[in-house]
Amino acid sequence: MMDEQDFKKRADEALSSLHRALIGAADDYGFDVDFNAGALGIEFEDPPSKFVISPNTPVRQIWVSALAKSYKLDWDVVENSFVHSESGDTLKELIERVISKHLKEEVSL
Repeated sequence: MMDEQDFKKRADEALSSLHRALIGAADDYGFDVDFNAGALGIEFEDPPSKFVISPNTPVRQIWVSALAKSYKLDWDVVENSFVHSESGDTLKELIERVISKHLKEEVSL
């Protein structure tokens, strides 16, 4: 397992990169993005919903709450990214998939 400092660095880089991608897509797809206290929030007006992406330092995972589900992503050395073990999706792929499902249209970040 990676140490706390390494996890925080990787998680911050992953969330900052995702935040930039979401900001670029927010107007096109009609959602708001908030990056506050290390957690990312994606808020939708129609249909109303909020997704939350946050680091969980003690277990060295990024947790995503979306579509009434919880997704836990671990660091994958091969992918050089946080990956959801059940689906194999990277963080960005998972977020694209859940936003697409919520909006019922293909979303690309």
